Amino acid sequence: MPYITTRKDSKHPVRLYYEDWGEGNPVVFIHGWPVSHEMWEYQLTQLPGEGFRCIAYDRRGFGQSDKPWDGYDYTSLATDLKALLDELDLEGVTLVGFSMAGGEVVRYCSLFDCERLAKVVLVSSIAPYMLQTDTNPDGVPQETFDTMLAKLEEDRPAFLAEFGKQFFGVGWATHPVSNEILDWMQGLALCGSPRATIECAKSFAGTDFRREMKNIRVPVLIIHGDADKTVPIEPTGAQAAKMLPNAIYRVYEGAPHGLFIIDQQQLNQDLAQFISTGSVMDYRLRTEEAHA
Repeated sequence: MPYITTRKDSKHPVRLYYEDWGEGNPVVFIHGWPVSHEMWEYQLTQLPGEGFRCIAYDRRGFGQSDKPWDGYDYTSLATDLKALLDELDLEGVTLVGFSMAGGEVVRYCSLFDCERLAKVVLVSSIAPYMLQTDTNPDGVPQETFDTMLAKLEEDRPAFLAEFGKQFFGVGWATHPVSNEILDWMQGLALCGSPRATIECAKSFAGTDFRREMKNIRVPVLIIHGDADKTVPIEPTGAQAAKMLPNAIYRVYEGAPHGLFIIDQQQLNQDLAQFISTGSVMDYRLRTEEAHA
């Protein structure tokens, strides 16, 4: 089984599990909270056929990676990402970060000056800032996160089952994914360590990336659903687009948080076009032609 080991010189090295499929321009996928790299199934099984090398790994604490007690702050997680890119000696990478992973993308660019990267994609990302404050009035109230953490500590399986419904926009009148998809995601989430699940929630809820956004110095594609109840679009995707005026901003109408499954064909098309185009302008022209 493929693993890389981070911080080999330290007393606490961590093994990260990864999959590496296809050949061509490298695309590294970072999964969301609280699942694993397996959430990218519909990208990893389709994009290699489009001529891309697709790599996805399990964040520490989740999936088949090691589950240490500490190291769930964004600096540690971004350093893990660097270890993966270095170990595989990847160049010209398109980095795709979903939800919580948007923070890893931003912190990586801040710490390592976008080293080895060609492009960045933020999908349903938490960046730049999720928490509601006086300077971030559209954010999510602290009480919401406090309640979430309390429910995780009280009954993690029950909380994750309800979270999964919101994740995919399941309600009394809408059921855009099957019960089997919900069960699958629940299983992936329960494979994460309880400690990692809680500590990562604290990280994505409270980390402010607003001052770091300017450190993304490669072409950026921002994708967000305007019906996302898990990571509301206004303090995240919409604000990121304002802070990165040269970025491509694609809003998926009516899409909830889990658009990597619900809108998989559109997402895969947008990813393939963005990765393969030579410039942001090329992407804009090709996208306009495709939607004409």
